[in-house]
Amino acid sequence: MENPMPILLIPGFVCSPRYFAPVVPSLWRFGPVTVANHIRDDNMGAIARRILAEAPPRFALAGHSMGGYIAFEIMRQAPERVAKLALMNTQARADTPEATTRRRGMIERARCGEYRAVLDELFAGFVHPSRRDDAALRQLCYDMGEDVGAENFVRQQTAMIGRIDSRPSLAWIKCPTLVLSCDTDNTIPNALSKEMADGIHGAKLVILDNCGHLPQVERPEATAAALVEWLRS
Repeated sequence: MENPMPILLIPGFVCSPRYFAPVVPSLWRFGPVTVANHIRDDNMGAIARRILAEAPPRFALAGHSMGGYIAFEIMRQAPERVAKLALMNTQARADTPEATTRRRGMIERARCGEYRAVLDELFAGFVHPSRRDDAALRQLCYDMGEDVGAENFVRQQTAMIGRIDSRPSLAWIKCPTLVLSCDTDNTIPNALSKEMADGIHGAKLVILDNCGHLPQVERPEATAAALVEWLRS
């Protein structure tokens, strides 16, 4: 392909590069693919600054869940470097008091040696109800949790607690934007994806059916197709 565009992928909360493995083969022909490291800092501004310092000068940016929160911060810090934007199973809103309370509880449990139990409980909310007995998918979530580790899990939770409301900045986004969600995302309801798509001029909204919060591993072919169309736009 002429003029390849570097592609920067940001995983979600307690996810590692393994999460994007099923879709990368469909993306790499459009340009070099990099998965960002988002586990080294405990606030969104610092995470975004470090990712930008390591990123190509200009790139297509795709963030899943927490990766979407980071993508919004990247758009605030360096919008001129983002050629295309994909927001997947994420939201523009800040943490609610209820969500913050849940996060603080998980932080305490992780620090007290219950990290594996927390991962087990998160899994049930991450996947479509039909996949809750999927041993391979559960093992993938355990493996990604081990990739991240309890200490970095705490950093991620802290960063999400402190994130700001990105809704006021939606109208500033001018690059081609894909908003992707799933019909049975019980972690971030797709109504919040519709809200983002309505706020971003020209954004395309895609909602996958029979899928939970992890489309790259639950429905990789449909997810890859949506991302390929986005890269071609």
